[in-house]
Amino acid sequence: MVAPPDNDVLFARSLRHSYRGSPALLGVTVGVRRGEILGVVGPRGSGKTTLLRCLSGQITPDEGEVWFDAAPVHTMPEAARDQLRRERFGWVGSEPQLLPELTAWENAALPLLMRGVRSRAARGQAQEWLERLDIGAAARKHPGALLQAERQRVAVARALVGVPAVVFADDPAAPLHHADRAQVLRTLASAARSHGMTVVLTGTDPDTARFTDRALTLRDGHAGTPAPLRDPEPTDPTPANA
Repeated sequence: MVAPPDNDVLFARSLRHSYRGSPALLGVTVGVRRGEILGVVGPRGSGKTTLLRCLSGQITPDEGEVWFDAAPVHTMPEAARDQLRRERFGWVGSEPQLLPELTAWENAALPLLMRGVRSRAARGQAQEWLERLDIGAAARKHPGALLQAERQRVAVARALVGVPAVVFADDPAAPLHHADRAQVLRTLASAARSHGMTVVLTGTDPDTARFTDRALTLRDGHAGTPAPLRDPEPTDPTPANA
């Protein structure tokens, strides 16, 4: 087992994975530098979600290696991978998956509360991220009283509130209209840059890639060479106490 390059906070080598005999990843190798926003673009069924789930330790690849901060994620016991996701990673998917019995701020604050942060402090930090995503006025509402776009903003706030080392964003703008999509992706990108977070962002819309530093194209489980894109979006002001 060969250690990954020193400048990669996240590195995967020769990943292969199948679902019920159908190949999802066919030898994908990719490295992500600390503080980088890497885009993974491609059509539905190309392997994007499987790649993110392997990188984040949600699943163990059939073959290949996954490293985070020079630690082999692919050989970690399940409990260690759970702890890694809880303490160092953030996740937001194309469905918000909010807990219906909790308010918007409680959903957003979950990563902090699970780490033992006091409720008052967690609420304050969650409120600031909700404000940044223009959903602060709905902090006391439950998911059932929110529009789909509002629920998705809460999910993005939840992924960012703990300032994780890596945020895995699996097509987070998919359920949003064009204007909302651009704002959410811009906020995600600027927040990551201002806080030094690394982001792996997938999307089926090629426009998603303009919010990233490089884009990797996936098609039928195969990866192309990551290509640099235009200059990064300007950062927004950093919310206090975040």
